[in-house]
Amino acid sequence: MNSTFRVGRLAGIDVGVNWTWFAIFGLIVWTLSQNIFPSQNPGLSDNTYLAMGAAAALVFFASLLAHELGHAIQARRDGMEIEGITLWLLGGVAKFKGQFPSAGAEFRIALAGPLVSLVLGVIFVLIGLASLPQTIDAVVSWLGYINIALLVFNLVPALPLDGGRLLRSTLWHFKRNYSSATRLAAGIGRLFGYALVAGGIGLTILQGSLQGVWLAFIGWFLLRGSGAEAQYAANTRSLDGLTFRDLMTPSPTTVDSNMTLGRFMSEFATTQRHATYPVVDGGTPLGLLIPRAIAQIPQSLWDRRTVRECMLPIDRVPVFEADAPATDALAGLTETNVSRGLVLDRGELVGLVSINDLIRTLNGRRKPAPFWRRRR
Repeated sequence: MNSTFRVGRLAGIDVGVNWTWFAIFGLIVWTLSQNIFPSQNPGLSDNTYLAMGAAAALVFFASLLAHELGHAIQARRDGMEIEGITLWLLGGVAKFKGQFPSAGAEFRIALAGPLVSLVLGVIFVLIGLASLPQTIDAVVSWLGYINIALLVFNLVPALPLDGGRLLRSTLWHFKRNYSSATRLAAGIGRLFGYALVAGGIGLTILQGSLQGVWLAFIGWFLLRGSGAEAQYAANTRSLDGLTFRDLMTPSPTTVDSNMTLGRFMSEFATTQRHATYPVVDGGTPLGLLIPRAIAQIPQSLWDRRTVRECMLPIDRVPVFEADAPATDALAGLTETNVSRGLVLDRGELVGLVSINDLIRTLNGRRKPAPFWRRRR
């Protein structure tokens, strides 16, 4: 997600906050302090309601973070890499690198989050049964209700919700086909999305309720998410059976890491114009040089700076094995700002792969549309 900044690490996992989080946080505080708590607990001061709303909102988002940590920690146990967790407008999202290794792994990962919400909801409900001051009791009771509501909503069998992932993993297990399972689960997700959009619009027109707008917005989110899942599955199916050897540009033009920027500009940039150049040292790949990065360095320093000082180091560049499945490119190239990667064969550079190579291959392997859907 764009406009996201990192706020720290929990359990070794990066946690970020998107700017939309502040909007929803403020809306929750306002709704609780102006409507819910005053109606349920009359007679308190405005400052008290505001403090109750802020406390409830903070713990609620901590609960969302715990929900996503449940997903992330279980994913790590199943051997997946975790890119991080982001809190945003609709709660939180844990982002993984690569595909789920198996149907069982996706099932366990999808179930972990709702289990955390269930535990939190039960804990808050039990605490609310104790004799507590009115202000604390109101906050705790609301947190119990909202965590149970979050649990129920997330278990709706519609991608990309947790319930949709549970459904897909179950279908994947029995059908033995990830793409087919995704298409079916995504189709169900779209049905839920259209139903929520229609219901939200109807509620807004008939009652003028803000809840209708939110319902329609959630439906739109489901439509977008299920569509993205279906497209990802279609792309995976198109790349099935291919390796990076089939995608890459072989024997790319390389530059020596000790070459000065001035020499590079005179010998390479003017005669062999490429968007990127793999950087090597005695044949060992070290990184990727992006010519536009040189423009940020004063020309007077070009003869004193080397390519090594200006390159993107290899630990920040996607690296793929030549015989690895091409489906790895879907995540490896789209989840980085570089959009290019080095292809190695037993440590030796053999090619360069870009997002354009991926798109060109996908377009070439997609089945033509039926004649009644083609544009004339």
